[in-house]
Amino acid sequence: MSHFSLDIENIYPFIPQQSIGEMADKTNKALEQIHAKTGPGDDFLGWVDLPGQISDKDISQILETANRMGNLADTFVITGIGGSYLGARAVIEALSPYFPSRDHKSPEIIYAGHHLSGDYLAELLSYLEGKNFGIVVISKSGTTTEPAVTFRFLKNLLEKQVGADGAARRIIAITDAHKGALRTLAGREGYQCFVIPDNVGGRYSVLTPVGLIPIALAGLPVEELVAGACEMEEEASLPFNQNASARYAAARYLLYREGKKVEILANYEPRLHFFSEWWKQLFGESEGKDHKGIFPASIELTTDLHSLGQYIQDGERHLFETVISIKNPVHHPVIPEVPENLDNLNYIAGKELDFVNKQAELGTRMAHVDGGVPNIRIEIDRADAQHLGQLIYFFEKACAISGYLLGINPFNQPGVEAYKRNMFMLLGKPGYEGKK
Repeated sequence: MSHFSLDIENIYPFIPQQSIGEMADKTNKALEQIHAKTGPGDDFLGWVDLPGQISDKDISQILETANRMGNLADTFVITGIGGSYLGARAVIEALSPYFPSRDHKSPEIIYAGHHLSGDYLAELLSYLEGKNFGIVVISKSGTTTEPAVTFRFLKNLLEKQVGADGAARRIIAITDAHKGALRTLAGREGYQCFVIPDNVGGRYSVLTPVGLIPIALAGLPVEELVAGACEMEEEASLPFNQNASARYAAARYLLYREGKKVEILANYEPRLHFFSEWWKQLFGESEGKDHKGIFPASIELTTDLHSLGQYIQDGERHLFETVISIKNPVHHPVIPEVPENLDNLNYIAGKELDFVNKQAELGTRMAHVDGGVPNIRIEIDRADAQHLGQLIYFFEKACAISGYLLGINPFNQPGVEAYKRNMFMLLGKPGYEGKK
């Protein structure tokens, strides 16, 4: 297995060191429930053994579809909300160059249907006028308001530009296998369809076609992503002492029990921004039940040391920090020496910028621990597809264990329905009159 490590040494100033070992039995019981599919939400545990079940044939079909669609369009609009787009965006943003080169050949990927901003949609439609674009619409039911209303606009524009038949060839529907509005429409219009498995919830779906189709359309190596997830699937099935996911979940639980109610996911590489957004949904929607759960937040460092850093260092001591560190960067710029040295930086001339970044990380972790913030560190070798696959499965497994340790069902989201009921009532949706 390639380099992946978990360091929890900096939680021990805040909890007794022996308490982590005392969590073994409770955590192993949660693991047994997950593997046997006997715990709460057992009908949504299809993700547990999913990586190892993805066949070469499955990957070939995804790559063939991406290749065919890439010959039809050079821009794709990924239309979905929550787990229907965040996992794909996390991977695409992490693996894509910050600034595409002139010879960049992969299709442009745009995201829509993840909010209800009329300004965003109007400007998107204007941007797409005359463009050769395709749509990937992702929805289990086909009736979720944000992606469904957005898809109406996009479909109308695409049909206006290339006709109904041309639009049908440029639309992929990822939806339920048998039922729902999107499945019905896809069958009638002739869209190519991929299935969202019944036993995999949206926030755990990045290794299904929900995530793999957009990632493949972006020209990224889905086979390496799956391979990394397979490696972590194997490791995260081991007993407590050999299982990084289990030890991470146990550490979080012990800190929560000691009053640390907020977890901050920190990274020192901006390409992980949307990975943090995916992580926040995974843990927030999974753990926030029955007035329990750790609130997930994220920061990007060193940027946020000049804003939120003050609060983290000296504010209320109800939080802890988990740092994702990338051992080896893609590039190695060296700081130049300048004769005038007006900025007084010649003392680091000749050093790689990444070296300075790593010292900033170490210094920050030391300062935060000294300031009363427990610290967990996860290190991966590189920000490549293989290691992202490992991270995805690592966090999925840890999240499930964490939910069971809290005594809640980590696979439902009853609270999400509250705003929908009120919104539908306010909009006058039939059947929702007087549902305040």
